[in-house]
Amino acid sequence: MTGEREKARPRFDGRVGDKAEALTVQRGQRGGLGAGPQLRAVRKDGWTPAKRKAFFETLAATCNVSEAARTAGKNLASAYNQRRRDPGFAREWSRALNVGYAELEALLLRQSLFGVEQEEVTLDGEGEVKSRKMKRGHPYVVAVRLLLAHRGAVEKIRAEEVQGSPEGEDAVAKMRALLDDVRRRREAAGE
Repeated sequence: MTGEREKARPRFDGRVGDKAEALTVQRGQRGGLGAGPQLRAVRKDGWTPAKRKAFFETLAATCNVSEAARTAGKNLASAYNQRRRDPGFAREWSRALNVGYAELEALLLRQSLFGVEQEEVTLDGEGEVKSRKMKRGHPYVVAVRLLLAHRGAVEKIRAEEVQGSPEGEDAVAKMRALLDDVRRRREAAGE
C-alpha cells in the first residue's frame, strides 16, 4: 500500500521548477543540528506573491482586513494565521495598516474642513430630470469606526518608528543630557 501511494504522488524533492517566486521561507522545526528556516514550495492555494501584494495594497487602501483578504482570494482566518506564522508578513501588515490609517486620518480631516458634496437628482414620472440639489454632509460613521478599531495598533507602530528616529523623545532627552554635560565641563574649565 505504501508503494501505491508513492507512485500516485511523488515526494517533494525541493525543486519547484524555473519559478523562484514559488518558493517561500518558512520556519521549520529545529533539528538536532539546529537547522533554521527552510525553503518550501508555496501551496497552490497558499499565499503567493501576487496574493500577498493584492492583500497589502487593499489593506493600505481600506484599513479593512476582511476586504483585503477577500480581494486576495483568501479567508480572514488564513490572513491572521499567516500573520502569526510569518514575521515578514506581519511587518508588511503593520506597514500597510499604518499607511491606510494615515490616509483615513487625512480623509477625515479633509471632510471635516470642507465637508462632502452629493448631488441629489429628482426625476418626474417620465424619467426626465425635474430638479437637482447639492447636499453638503459629513459621513463620518464608518471612518470613525475604522479609526477606533485600529487606533491601538497604529499608535504602537508609530511609537516603535519614532523611538529609533532623531525626533523621538529618547533622542531629545539624550541630546539635552549631552548638552548639559558639555555646559558643566565648560564651567569646570572656566570657559
